[in-house]
Amino acid sequence: MINPTAFSWPVRRFPSLPAPVHSGGRLHGLDSLRAIAVLVVVLHHTWGNAVPGILQPIQAYGWMGVDLFFVLSGYLIGSQLLRQYAAGRAPSLADFYVRRGFRILPAYLLVLAIYSSAPSLREQPKMVPLWRFVSFTMNLGLDRSEGAAFSHAWSLCVEEHFYLLFPLVCILLMRRPSVKGTVVAAGCIVVAGAAIRLFSWIWLVGPVVRLHGADAAMEAVYPEYIYYPTYTRLDGLLAGVTLAAIKVFRPGWWGWAMQRGHSLEFAGLSLVAYAVWLFAERVSLGANLFGFPILSAGLGLLLASSVSANGVLARVPIPGTATLAALAYSLYLTHKAVMHLDRLLLADWLPLESLAGLAIYGASSCAVAAALYLLIERPFLRVRERLLPGSYVPGSSSPRIAWQKSP
Repeated sequence: MINPTAFSWPVRRFPSLPAPVHSGGRLHGLDSLRAIAVLVVVLHHTWGNAVPGILQPIQAYGWMGVDLFFVLSGYLIGSQLLRQYAAGRAPSLADFYVRRGFRILPAYLLVLAIYSSAPSLREQPKMVPLWRFVSFTMNLGLDRSEGAAFSHAWSLCVEEHFYLLFPLVCILLMRRPSVKGTVVAAGCIVVAGAAIRLFSWIWLVGPVVRLHGADAAMEAVYPEYIYYPTYTRLDGLLAGVTLAAIKVFRPGWWGWAMQRGHSLEFAGLSLVAYAVWLFAERVSLGANLFGFPILSAGLGLLLASSVSANGVLARVPIPGTATLAALAYSLYLTHKAVMHLDRLLLADWLPLESLAGLAIYGASSCAVAAALYLLIERPFLRVRERLLPGSYVPGSSSPRIAWQKSP
């Protein structure tokens, strides 16, 4: 039997704390963050001169949207598992893995099958062996010269490794739960990731930078040894899990933070701005040693603000973000191939190297994502609900509800 008081702490409670602003069970802030994450990633991958000058700085740093996805995932999955321990019961690993399988695999495997069987639809001509995608190992030792098509699946590999290992880590830590042990484990993850990035830079990336320049290092070695591997990119997931642990096991601390949404926003934006400054030289040693944990901490503070009682993102629902949040996974999977198909079919007829091209890319990518969501994602979520009730609202026609009930 799990002891639900094992993490108790004499912290002042906040009984009058107002609830986060939401409607119909929706947290506007989380929708907004997920929508922002997928939009900046898609913008980062948009080709040619379709991105106007005012958006080009966002395009340059759009890769940070993936780190925001990691923070969101750590928070949602961490909350899902840890609240069961707090209630005095251990979660079912079988149920957890089945739920994750129904959530991730159907759309992913369909897109992977299309990439494998229709080379003309790939945004790059070569693709690493299929077994590496199926086994979720393509992000480990990925040499882009051997195949860069569907390379954005690297982040799904990181997520899958997290889904596989985090429940096991929870079991291990909850055998003898202690704050000290948890803090030490989290610190070890941060230090180990920084150490691996440090030695990878010293021995692999740095020499290429000195001999051939930053652009050559970015193309040849940086993604393979620092950017893609799971063991160098755990900072965002850890930030999200840390927030979930505080929310579940330290409600007094969480209540104190939830009354300070504006302060969280300011601190989060300041840390993200500092990370942006660090990553101005993206392959530099300082950026890769300190940038990822600083960025993750900043994004974590923004997430906390987004679910607080007085955070701007929590109080101000942005039209369309709930739908974009629902489509985010399908949009992430398909956007590169869709934009490539746009260029194949429309380049001779429409001005794709312009603002009109950005609109075409966006509209077509969202249309394909909506089709994948409606035809594949949502039906499998309904099947999951029949097998494991409580994970999805059956019969709902709203993608917003489906996304909220399917962490």
